[in-house]
Amino acid sequence: MSGLLALLDDVAGIAKIAAASVDDVMGQAMKAGSKAAGAVIDDAAVTPKYVSGFEASRELPIIWRIGRGSIINKLVFLLPVGLALSNFAPWAIPPLLMLGGAYLCFEGAEKIAHALFSSGGHDPGPDGSHAIGDPAHLEEQKIKGAIKTDFILSAEIMTIALSAIPQSTFWMEAATLAAVAVMITLAVYGSVALIVKLDDIGLWLAQNGRLGATRGFGRGVVRAMPKLLKALTVIGTAAMLWVGGNIIVHGLAELGWAAPEHVIHDIAVAISGGGGGFGQWAAIAAMDGVLGLALGLVLIPIGTKLVAPIWRAIMPSGI
Repeated sequence: MSGLLALLDDVAGIAKIAAASVDDVMGQAMKAGSKAAGAVIDDAAVTPKYVSGFEASRELPIIWRIGRGSIINKLVFLLPVGLALSNFAPWAIPPLLMLGGAYLCFEGAEKIAHALFSSGGHDPGPDGSHAIGDPAHLEEQKIKGAIKTDFILSAEIMTIALSAIPQSTFWMEAATLAAVAVMITLAVYGSVALIVKLDDIGLWLAQNGRLGATRGFGRGVVRAMPKLLKALTVIGTAAMLWVGGNIIVHGLAELGWAAPEHVIHDIAVAISGGGGGFGQWAAIAAMDGVLGLALGLVLIPIGTKLVAPIWRAIMPSGI
């Protein structure tokens, strides 16, 4: 009997240790995931465009397939690479972060340049035309393009999360990164699914609501959707520039040139009156965003004239 009690006591001790480990993993995952907020917002803002133009019945299946591709990107490809870098080449993480930050700056600046200087024409379809000859083929093309775009954003998210994890064991890092991957994917594509179906929900309420207030609310939702999608685009663009600029500034400091980071911090302190808090954070974010925009504008000709042709040569599908 005493042996059984001792065994139960050992099992209880192991359970407590396991529970504490789970708490540690989830806590680190939440902190690491919050560091990648800008890239996450951009991911959520970018994805709804991939379901535009399709029948309502195809929206959720498309989002499900993109989400499944996203989790494969994170867990199958990026997680092992991230762990290998962390354990065998940690010196490579800051440069890779800066490369991802430069990409975010490029994307954000390109969106702003397109909005300001676009001739007003419509972007061609994946086959170079506006016609949708085969909806099933177009759906496949859109999904492949979305998963490839997600791979770049997921790489940035996972690298940011990896850099935010405190020094720990291999398995703790692996569990934390896996938790970040699952939580962020669920958050992003759950939010996207809700966003793209809001107009259908609003229409149903407008047509079937029992109360006048319910029908009015449904009509309001339908009318608000274009503004919501536009706001998401603006928020996603601002987040890209802010996060991208911040990554570049912080990366320069880690590589030995801390002057930009110190100057931005000192200006933010002066603007906020030294009180810290939201005012100081907003000032830093604004300056990081301006730097991100400037860098992105410089990178636009490099990306479009040099990188894009190389990418199309490597990926003949042109997506």
